[in-house]
Amino acid sequence: MQEIGSFLPLILIFVIMYFLLIRPQQKKMKEHQAMVAAVRRGDQIVTQGGLIGKVSKVKDDNEVEVELAENVKVRVVKSTIASVTSKTEPAKSE
Repeated sequence: MQEIGSFLPLILIFVIMYFLLIRPQQKKMKEHQAMVAAVRRGDQIVTQGGLIGKVSKVKDDNEVEVELAENVKVRVVKSTIASVTSKTEPAKSE
């Protein structure tokens, strides 16, 4: 019984760390993955490097083409997108 009592503070610290650090980080990561998966042509984005541009083409699951200025396009890995500043409405299929 004495051994269990000595492990109780350690277990309590782990539980507190889980709820204060690990769980919120996992939630934030899921939200970021959902945001990146929803990026489409016409969205204005900000990359982690600080570049602001408009998505001109979604190349594949991992890459997008971003227009930074007129006739200046760069390929960007989707995971480096920090935020989407303005969303476009989805195209309506008729």
